[in-house]
Amino acid sequence: MNNKKSHEVQVMSELVDKIANYCGIKQVIDIGSGKGYLSSFLSMQYNLKVYGIDSSNINTNGAHERNRKLKKHWRAYQSRARANPKSQRLEKANDSPVQNEIKFKAVNERTLNNSCLQSQDQRTTQDLVPSCVFTEVTTSETSKQTEIDLVAQAQCNESELSEEALAILNVLPADAVEIFSSSQCNSEELCEEEKAQRKMASIKAKASKSSESNLYFPLTSYITAETELGDIITDLEDCIMVGLHTCGDLAANTLRIFTAKPEIKAVCSVGCCYHLLSEQYENQEDCTEEVWGFPMCQYLKDKGWCCGRNARMSACLALERIAVGQMLPTDSLFYRAVLQVIIEENYGVTKSERHVGKIFSKSSSFLDYVRKSLKKLELDDSKLPDSCIMDYYEKYKHRMNELEAFNMLKVVLAPCIEVLILLDRLCYLKEQCFY
Repeated sequence: MNNKKSHEVQVMSELVDKIANYCGIKQVIDIGSGKGYLSSFLSMQYNLKVYGIDSSNINTNGAHERNRKLKKHWRAYQSRARANPKSQRLEKANDSPVQNEIKFKAVNERTLNNSCLQSQDQRTTQDLVPSCVFTEVTTSETSKQTEIDLVAQAQCNESELSEEALAILNVLPADAVEIFSSSQCNSEELCEEEKAQRKMASIKAKASKSSESNLYFPLTSYITAETELGDIITDLEDCIMVGLHTCGDLAANTLRIFTAKPEIKAVCSVGCCYHLLSEQYENQEDCTEEVWGFPMCQYLKDKGWCCGRNARMSACLALERIAVGQMLPTDSLFYRAVLQVIIEENYGVTKSERHVGKIFSKSSSFLDYVRKSLKKLELDDSKLPDSCIMDYYEKYKHRMNELEAFNMLKVVLAPCIEVLILLDRLCYLKEQCFY
């Protein structure tokens, strides 16, 4: 995971865990789980039983492969973690007789000196307190100090190992973790009652693990508003539905499933890709769908509200990035705008199911960009000579500043459009009597 993804996963996992604890549930359904970053973190870090559902077999297989590799690394870490405390404990045990002897002699000398002074001033004290008592007290104090030192060292070692393991633990799936108790390191220092308690806890943990050896289950299925989760998850129970970057209509469908299924007690969804939302009042003559991504609430439906693709594209822009100096890619946006003019005027195409994609980064010039784009769109580029293409570039290049100003305006308005989409979803939930 990159830093951004890692941050998102950790923050959302913490929130989901709090919601799950509040609702008293242990099952999570991750919609649009992708490669399972959020799912595996939830299952391992918070011991939640997670079903990750994604429409892509590639993503599901990738999640399985990722789990396999993480298990391999985890076994190696466990072996090293077990070996470290054992070797350190042996070294401590070998050194302890010498240290005990030194401490014992030093304390004995102080004790003898004190007893001599006391015998000179008060002989009654020597008669009442035999010298053997001093020896017993000294030995007891030394033994306690040694035990304290050993416990402190063990705690320090355990702390260092925990920090070293954190990077692995943060990304491991739940089924990669085996029971590993610190009692293996210092069991000889535990009383019989503590040993019995830890043994019982270990037995319970192993029993739980044998009946449920895997807490993260990647599944492949295409989710719609009518999806029956019981057909996908055989042991469906009270659960929370989550989604990190639920793309397009998937976010809207997640909310519809939540309102329709009583076993789903909570929902935590972060949508994205607003430009892929289906709109009820956009290009109505071309649409046959009955369930739409926008609008969801009856209030906006009654008003026939429509954003349009350009506005929804703007909602994806991040004002925060511009605020910290990460400017918009003006050159690539300019290339794309001129390309659209070329296609409309020379091919009569105003809408296409194909997309140009990230050709700008692979192009050496505007001419190269146009040629590659036309081929990807399956348009005959032989009808356009190089001079014609460059004439378009020269015609519009003086308007790049206008384009940049227009795009900056889109960025400023982006939060307004995004809030409109999010409030539409909130109003929908309120209309369904969810407060």
